[in-house]
Amino acid sequence: MKPRVDWVLFTASAGLIIAVCIPMALAPERSSAVVGAMYKWIAGDMGLVYQWMVVVSTVVLAVVALRKTGSRRLGGDDAAKEFSNLSWMSMLFCAGIGAGIMYWATIEWAYYLDQPPFGAEPGSAEAQEWAATYGIFHWGLSAWCLYCLPTVAIAYPYYQRKIPYLRLSTALTGLFGDDIANRPLGRIVDFIFIIALVGGTGTSLGLATPMLAACVAQLFGIEQTALLEYAVVLLAVALFAYSVFRGLTKGIKVLSDINMSVAGAFALFVLFTGPTLFALKHGTNSLGLMVQDFIRLNTWTDPVLKTNFVEDWSIFYWAWWLAYGPYMGIFVTRISRGRTLRELIFGMVGFGTLGCALFYITIGNTAMWMDLEGLVPARELVAAGQAEQAIASVMAAIPWQPLPLIAFILVTFIFVTTTYDSASYAISASATRQLQAGQNPARWHRVFWAFALAVLPLALMFLGGLDAIKSSVLVVSLPLLVIGVAMIVSLFRTLRE
Repeated sequence: MKPRVDWVLFTASAGLIIAVCIPMALAPERSSAVVGAMYKWIAGDMGLVYQWMVVVSTVVLAVVALRKTGSRRLGGDDAAKEFSNLSWMSMLFCAGIGAGIMYWATIEWAYYLDQPPFGAEPGSAEAQEWAATYGIFHWGLSAWCLYCLPTVAIAYPYYQRKIPYLRLSTALTGLFGDDIANRPLGRIVDFIFIIALVGGTGTSLGLATPMLAACVAQLFGIEQTALLEYAVVLLAVALFAYSVFRGLTKGIKVLSDINMSVAGAFALFVLFTGPTLFALKHGTNSLGLMVQDFIRLNTWTDPVLKTNFVEDWSIFYWAWWLAYGPYMGIFVTRISRGRTLRELIFGMVGFGTLGCALFYITIGNTAMWMDLEGLVPARELVAAGQAEQAIASVMAAIPWQPLPLIAFILVTFIFVTTTYDSASYAISASATRQLQAGQNPARWHRVFWAFALAVLPLALMFLGGLDAIKSSVLVVSLPLLVIGVAMIVSLFRTLRE
C-alpha cells in the first residue's frame, strides 16, 4: 500500500508551530518572559524527574542488552542489514549530535571554569578538571541512553509485530494495541512528538546559526549581521531540503559518510597541531573522573549549596536529549533492520559516547589551553554573551589558516544538514499512514518539514540569547517524561510475548 499523509496530524502540527512562532516574532520581550518563567518552574520543580528518567533509562537498556532478549534480531532471524556498520554508525551519530557538538565542545568548559560544580573555587585547579569533564558527561553514556531507549521501544514492535506505521505511538502498542496510531491517544502522542522535535531542532539551529555566521564573518573579514545569520539559515535549509529530496541512501547516507571522515580528520588535526599533551592528559583525567564519579554525576541534585548548576546545565541537557529521543528512535529504527537489540544498544550508546568524547578531548581542551595561555580571550567573550565570537576566535587561532576555519564551517553545515534531514524524515514518517518497513514518506512531505523546521529557530533569534533557546527545549520536552514511562512498560510487555 502506498504511504498516505495523515492530514489531521499534519495540519494540527503545522498550525501549532505557526501559532507559537508568530507571537514570538511580534512580541519577543513578552514571549521571552513567559518562556523563561516556564523554564524556572520546570527546572526547579520537575528537574528531579528528568534525572531519574536518565537513571531508569540506563538500567532498562542494560537489562534488555544483557539478558537473552539482547540476541533478538530486528526483522527476524534471517533479516539482512540494509547498511554497513560504518554507514550505520555515521548516520546515527550525525543525526544525533548535529552542529551542537561543534558549538558546545568548543566553549562549554568556559561556563564550568567560571561557575564550577560541587562548590569548587572558580578558576581553580579543581574547577579546571571538572570543566574538562562535565561536557563529556553531558554528551556521554547517559545522554545516548535517552536516545537509545525510544529506539528500542519503537524498533522492536515495528519489526517483530510488523506494525504498519513508524511513529512514537508505535512504542506503546504493547500497552494499547496495534491500532493505537489511529486512535485519539495515539494521535496525541504523535502530535506531542512532532512539537517536541521542532523545539529540539530549533535549539540546535538557534545555536548553530550565529556560530556559523561568526565563522563566515571571520573567514571573509566582514561584519556579522542579522542578514548574514538569516542567509545562513536559508542556505542550511536549502541543503537539507535537497538532501531529503535525494532520499535516505543518496542523501543522508552519503552526507553522513562524508562528514564523519571530515569531522574525524578535523578533530585529529586540531589535536596534533595544538597542545597535544595538554589535551590528552586532560582527556585521560576526565575519562577517569567520569568512570569514578559516574553515579554521583547522575544523581547530584546540589541540595545544600543550591547554585542552580544542575538546573542550568544537566536538566537542560536531559531535556534536550529527551526532546530528540523519539526522533532518534524513529530514524535509527528505519536504518537498523537486521541488527540484534544488543548490537543496537551497545553500538548506539558506545559509539555515540566515544565519538562525542573525541570532540571534547581535542577541540574543547585545545580551546581551554588557548584561553589559559592568553592566546584567545574565550572566557571573557563567553561571559560577555558572545559565545559565537569565542568559537570563531578559537577556530581562527588554529594553525594553517584558513583551512581549519573552512573545515569547521563545512563540517558544521553538514552536521546541520544531516540532523535536519533525519528530523524531517522522522516527522514526515509520523504524519504518514501505512508506512511499512522499507518504505519512505512522500518526497514533498519531507521537503515541507525541512522548511517548517526553520521557523522556530528564526523565531528564537528574535527572542535572542542562550536562555530563550534553553527554555524552549525544556518546555517542549516535559510531556515526553510521561510518555517515556508508558514506553518502558509497553516495551517489557512486548518483550514477554
